Amino acid sequence: MPRPLRFALVLHNHQPIGNFDHVYEQAYRDSYEPFLDLFRRWEGLKIALHTSGPLMLWLDANHPDYVDRLAEMVTQGRVEVVGGPFYEPILAMIPSRDRIGQIRSYTRWLERRLGALVRGMWVPERVWEPSFARDIVDAGIEYTVLDDFHFKCAGLDDSQLHGRFVTEDDGRVLSVFPGSERLRYTIPFADPHETIDYLARIADEHPDSVVVFGDDGEKFGTWPETNKHVYEDRWLERFFAALDENRDWLQVTTLSEAVEAVRPVGKVYLPDCSYREMTEWVLPTDRQIEYERLCREMEGDPRWDRLRRFVRGGIWRNFRAKYAESNEMYSRMMSVSRRLRESLDAGARGELVERARDELYRGQCNCGYWHGAFGGIYLPHLRNAVYRNLIAADNLLDRLENRPDTWIRDGHGDFNFDGQDEVRLENDKLIALVAPSGGGHLYEVDVRAICHNLLATLTRRPEAYHQKVASGPSSARDHCASIHDRVVFKQEGLDQRLQYDDYPRKSLVDLFYDVDATLEAVSRGQAVQLGDFVRGDYHAVVQRNPGRTRILLARDGNVAGETIRINKAITLSAGNPTLEVAYQLENLPENRPLHFAVELNFAGMPSGADDRYFYDADRHRLGQLGSRLDLSDVRHLGLIDEWLGLDVALKTSRPTGLWTFPIETVSQSEGGFELVHQSVAVQPHWIVVPDADGRWTVSIHLTLDTSLAERRNHNHAVAATT
Repeated sequence: MPRPLRFALVLHNHQPIGNFDHVYEQAYRDSYEPFLDLFRRWEGLKIALHTSGPLMLWLDANHPDYVDRLAEMVTQGRVEVVGGPFYEPILAMIPSRDRIGQIRSYTRWLERRLGALVRGMWVPERVWEPSFARDIVDAGIEYTVLDDFHFKCAGLDDSQLHGRFVTEDDGRVLSVFPGSERLRYTIPFADPHETIDYLARIADEHPDSVVVFGDDGEKFGTWPETNKHVYEDRWLERFFAALDENRDWLQVTTLSEAVEAVRPVGKVYLPDCSYREMTEWVLPTDRQIEYERLCREMEGDPRWDRLRRFVRGGIWRNFRAKYAESNEMYSRMMSVSRRLRESLDAGARGELVERARDELYRGQCNCGYWHGAFGGIYLPHLRNAVYRNLIAADNLLDRLENRPDTWIRDGHGDFNFDGQDEVRLENDKLIALVAPSGGGHLYEVDVRAICHNLLATLTRRPEAYHQKVASGPSSARDHCASIHDRVVFKQEGLDQRLQYDDYPRKSLVDLFYDVDATLEAVSRGQAVQLGDFVRGDYHAVVQRNPGRTRILLARDGNVAGETIRINKAITLSAGNPTLEVAYQLENLPENRPLHFAVELNFAGMPSGADDRYFYDADRHRLGQLGSRLDLSDVRHLGLIDEWLGLDVALKTSRPTGLWTFPIETVSQSEGGFELVHQSVAVQPHWIVVPDADGRWTVSIHLTLDTSLAERRNHNHAVAATT
């Protein structure tokens, strides 16, 4: 008979801010509810359960009976509630003050609603840096769980990873349990007795030790094909039965019981790390491909088991370098956090401050900031949710400052932490961020009334898994397997939809094409780019007038061997939801026409719905927002999203050709590979004929009308009071 062993089952249930309500509901039906119902029958078993704040709030609002049952099991001592930062941010992404604030606020909520004594926490995505120990302890937490991979990266081996360790930063001591990677792959995918046999071997070799399984609760019913496997085929029932049958040597315990019962096996300082797969996903794509190839080549080498512990990928922070869009959200979040801190330092208190803090914390939810086997940053609704909460926080802080009904201001600084200054124009309607050193692009436009960033776009770029997409679907049928191992195509022909962008899909992107360029060539990225303005460095000057501010951008560049100059001005006025853009091209060649285009992108206005469409000057519909339009001699194009309540009107001073086309990515999610709409690209374009002075001008007015949303909100408010 094996010697005694303590085994802790730690489940992490999470749904992000911004996820669709039906996704929450489906996960509840497929995983959270049936797991708890089945677990209640096994009275001799215990678990430690972390439910993220966004999910817990949804459960309490939509299925309070579930939360009541959970509270009852907490009282019985069968469920240990594991805390953490309220809205599941990556700790490396947020300031120290927000780490402590998020952890403390969720602890208070859990203690109040569930009657729980919260001593431990779940580290989101197990992203760890040594300095976190200080903040975690200062937030009132005693212990946490990380992957055994973290410990191996610190130089430990498997034989040492069967207990709890202590780590320390700035004199704060924190207990840390290593979670087993092997068990992450056997539970629930291998036969239950494979796990029992593994635990028995550990018990024989390392008696009186602790083994921890810590992983997503969604793998018990929500991950593809697991609901049938776990419940209909009775895997979970057989697993619980196997644990119960071996209770003479296998003690299923909570983390708090393990902390009380076993002494630390030693001290360890863990490096910047996450679970193994995350360290691979964060690598630059070409390095990730090389990493995966080398690992496959080494699998047959007898030295690999000894070498593997010394092989690792990158650190989570580099997602902000890999994806510019992640950095844009991060820098926007940091500006709000800093502004809130300044208000608090100035003595601000009260309801508006607390609401702004909550919106900030919601905007720190991690899922939209990175990408791996999950949709992450490729999911527009998650990016939109980040901006929605951050803009809402900004609006509340404006109210705290008692600003007038209409106002205007500007500022400049290194807002996105790239070592170059950006310019911010804002009024009571809009916030516009411009990157002079990045092609003079307009890279964020916040519509304040609906808390929506119209430029929460995504540039198409190569991903390591695109090699699988390019190879096409396999004829083999997938069995129930980890999402890390599944290859599933949710649509046909995805290999034909792979396309990569040569420049960021932002707005006021200055382009020069051959005179005979076509919509087909432009939309497929096959049109030759003749100019060097797309990513060029523009000189910027800000002009201020009462009730009006303007940024002037200028650059000398090359177009097909000709040196020309582009001047563009962006103007914003107090109380006005219109961006006025004026272009002047100078030093144009006399006898050579140039084909000039300005690209604008609009995100969060998806395709494939009849209430989201283009319209002309007479408000005639021209097709859904995913349509490819090739219009001639027009001065007006509208885009309307009735669900969002936003009407975008584009007007030009000159008759223009207009191209529109969707920007779509082929990305990976839990369910497989899929096509995702990211933005609508609109390109007014002209054959430029200079005047006698070698100049050409055009102006573009972009009006963002939210009256539809405001009327709807007013009607809802009236209805709620009657």
